[in-house]
Amino acid sequence: MDKKDKKDEIILQQLEVIQTLTEHNLRRMGTDFWGSPLTPEAKTPEAPPRDAASKTPSQEKPNAPEAPQTAGGNARPQEEAPPPEKLEDLQKELEGYIGLAAVKKEVRNLIDLVKVHQLREKNGLPVTDLSLHMVFSGSPGTGKTTIARLMARIFRSLGILSKGQLVEVDRSGLVAGYVGQTALKTGKAVEKALGGVLFIDEAYALNGSSDNDFGQEAIDTILKAMEDHRDDLVVIAAGYDDLMSRFIHSNPGLESRFNRFLHFEDYTPEELLEIFKMRCEKGCYQLEEGAAGLVRDFLQEENRDVRSFGNARGVRNVFERILVSQAGRLAGRETVTREDLMCLTEADVLAAWGREAAKSGEEEAGEEP
Repeated sequence: MDKKDKKDEIILQQLEVIQTLTEHNLRRMGTDFWGSPLTPEAKTPEAPPRDAASKTPSQEKPNAPEAPQTAGGNARPQEEAPPPEKLEDLQKELEGYIGLAAVKKEVRNLIDLVKVHQLREKNGLPVTDLSLHMVFSGSPGTGKTTIARLMARIFRSLGILSKGQLVEVDRSGLVAGYVGQTALKTGKAVEKALGGVLFIDEAYALNGSSDNDFGQEAIDTILKAMEDHRDDLVVIAAGYDDLMSRFIHSNPGLESRFNRFLHFEDYTPEELLEIFKMRCEKGCYQLEEGAAGLVRDFLQEENRDVRSFGNARGVRNVFERILVSQAGRLAGRETVTREDLMCLTEADVLAAWGREAAKSGEEEAGEEP
């Protein structure tokens, strides 16, 4: 090795050390001040929230990177996975979600398939290999992450998975910037997901546009993990319809392992309104008579561009905008009752929609002789 190659190797090693230290410090700062990491790694399992122990089984990510140390330096045993939930309760939760009719049907079919597969095994009958890896396709805000989390819990209830946690990652949580580092980074994410579901959001982003892209290394690592841990790991790849189709069919390894496709339809205006009303109920708000129709029209107009609106995410944004309008209406009053604080009026909706000025203009025009 000549001096130039040796120098380049030393520089690369120094950069890797600096990157590792920087990521560690950013994660620690995020935990200290906000309780969760600030970096893009927040979607990876490398730095679980400090209050994870207080979360419900559907929210927690029980796999910590390493066992916490006691004052004496001895490692404390890791917490055991929560007991499996009742399948009936999980199915009831599934049916309680707004919309998702086609997805609900596919999930019910999958549960039935797993049950019969297990019964054949118990009765000594031959069974085929059951692949549970899935592709979730659809626009943002259609419930893909929510259903993936529920599927992890369902598979835990059925005894398919040993822990039932969901580990959510995207390209930034799998791909590194140096040769050989992507396999390590992806391997860590897989390790956290063992016993549960590895959910890869916008998975098509792993298909890089250049020859020097390391996304293929992440794909190869995941494919190997799916083979090595077929009995205790489920991988769900998610993203837009066309992009996910091209991604899966671009690689024979992906095609052979992902054979279950669940499409998430955009919400209808009526379903968006139901989601809005659900947010009102949870927040102790009530829509004034006549306001619901305005909210529906407001949501329908906002949802013309599905990708920018984001379905259920867009409902949350509209809801918050209406609350801002309500606050502006009530802030100037000398007396505000409990009922006032709970009521969302037509005026609040119009103000948030930007229709207040137009309405006033129409009224003024109507008053002219």
